Amino acid sequence: MAFNPLAEKGIAPEDSIRSWQELNVEPFDPDTVHPYTRCRVIVMNGIEVEALSFSHQMTRHTNDKELQRQLALSRYVDHQQQKVVNWLLPGWSSVLETTIAYEQVATDLTSWVARNEPDAYLRQAYEFGVLEDFDHLYRYANLYEMIEHRKAEKLVDELTEVMPGRPTRAHHRHPFDNVRENMDGRSAAALSKLHQLTILSAEQQTLNFYANVGPQYMEPIARQLYQEIGMVEEEHVTHYESLGDGSLSWFEQLLLHEYNECYLYHSFFEQEVDPKIKAIWELHLQMEIGQLHAACDLVRTHEDRDPEELLPGELPDVLTFEPNKEYLRHLLGTQMDLTTLGTGYVGDQHERFVRMQETLHSGTTPASDLVVERHREMFGGEDYRSTQAGPYPQDAAQRAERLGGL
Repeated sequence: MAFNPLAEKGIAPEDSIRSWQELNVEPFDPDTVHPYTRCRVIVMNGIEVEALSFSHQMTRHTNDKELQRQLALSRYVDHQQQKVVNWLLPGWSSVLETTIAYEQVATDLTSWVARNEPDAYLRQAYEFGVLEDFDHLYRYANLYEMIEHRKAEKLVDELTEVMPGRPTRAHHRHPFDNVRENMDGRSAAALSKLHQLTILSAEQQTLNFYANVGPQYMEPIARQLYQEIGMVEEEHVTHYESLGDGSLSWFEQLLLHEYNECYLYHSFFEQEVDPKIKAIWELHLQMEIGQLHAACDLVRTHEDRDPEELLPGELPDVLTFEPNKEYLRHLLGTQMDLTTLGTGYVGDQHERFVRMQETLHSGTTPASDLVVERHREMFGGEDYRSTQAGPYPQDAAQRAERLGGL
């Protein structure tokens, strides 16, 4: 049934502040939680962090004290929501286990968005990025078995395959070639705008997570791998943020952030299998509806515009976590050896790409390759993979070999 958050009352921001007791949520059990429940928690943490960052930046670009007070109120509620969501993660899960969950998020979330994106240029951007996140999952899974002697298939529950994507060594591009063409925010489909903000938020949170946890490892290969993939995440944030329309006003962007939070909390409430977490999604949805109404009031006051003209009448179909095995195998066979040139995509390793590769690798083997080599040394010549839809595609293997990544 169609859902229109503007037609719902929600909970006003001033009525949304909770006590410490209410914030002290019980974390999920990592041994029994559904992998996609874990994914939903990780996504919503990233969505809330993006909302907070945007609100702070908006506050820093105005001297209007009443506006700053209204933003501070909604932001405080968002901070409490972020604490609840992020504190659902159990402290006894290892950093690598959470990392593998981050990459499962990136793989299946971006795949779903690409499959459902109505704009061909934006779809290509997601297809390009997901083959790199897919490879990161493979590299971290090999590190996981080396360090913790456990298999990633237990974490992803075989919902997501683990095998090479576009080799990480080939992800390092000149910064100029990470900037894409932007959509027109006033004519683009509402779903396209929600997709872009969602993927950007998730990648930004991954970038922040790796930047913070990478130095905590003692093992040199782990530190090196987090550093290398962390730099790719910087490229991904640039890639996805440049797809947005930077000419939209602060208030239009605020509406988009609030509407996207409603969309995702509604989507995840519809899918959630854990009753306790489902209740959190429902509560946060009601709070976000209240914040959306508050943002609409700000648009009316400061821009003298009807916010309903800037938003769709109802939410799109729910965003869904589900397996994407055949879709990813198709991309492996058709887009493995793509790179970027300017705002487009090419199959040739052009001069600027080659210079960047030479500067970064400088005659050494990158950590993303070393971790697989050392896994093979440790486990009798085998790297770690988890495949359920058949053997690794031969055409994908040939493409990866040309990039030096298998």
